Amino acid sequence: ETRADVEEILKDAQARAAAIKVSAEEEADRATTHTINQEASAANLVVKRQVLNAQKVLLDQVYSASLAAVGDLPPEFHEKALTDLLKRAAKEIKKGTVHTNERDIPVAEGIISRLKTLSGYAVGDPVEIPGGIIVESIDGELQLDFSYSTFLDEIWESALKDASDILFT
Repeated sequence: ETRADVEEILKDAQARAAAIKVSAEEEADRATTHTINQEASAANLVVKRQVLNAQKVLLDQVYSASLAAVGDLPPEFHEKALTDLLKRAAKEIKKGTVHTNERDIPVAEGIISRLKTLSGYAVGDPVEIPGGIIVESIDGELQLDFSYSTFLDEIWESALKDASDILFT
């Protein structure tokens, strides 16, 4: 009878040990799956961050190349652009100082001397811009930035998503 009780107790202990073992294995499998999923998510995030950084570098290169390409356009383009920009500026500022890059100073001087509507304008010191003009009123209270980089920034902001979609899809 004692032997039967001992065997019964041992059977129960073995059954509980087997159940604990199965439960521990299931918990270990869940923990392993959870850890693997976390590591995969972290790796995906790192890859996505690297891709986004590479795309940003590429977009910055495209921006710089675009600005350089506009700056490298023929002199006739710059003369026409400056003429149009000066006419536009004259509608807002009647008398002022025109700043442009070193390359375009003679062009701006020629346009100002040629157009009567720009008689209140004088060419000021050169500025570090790729092209275009910056016009400052005589009293210094109003400044118009018609530089190529400002126009490109406006276009860039409005079309960045479209450009990104074209480049990266």
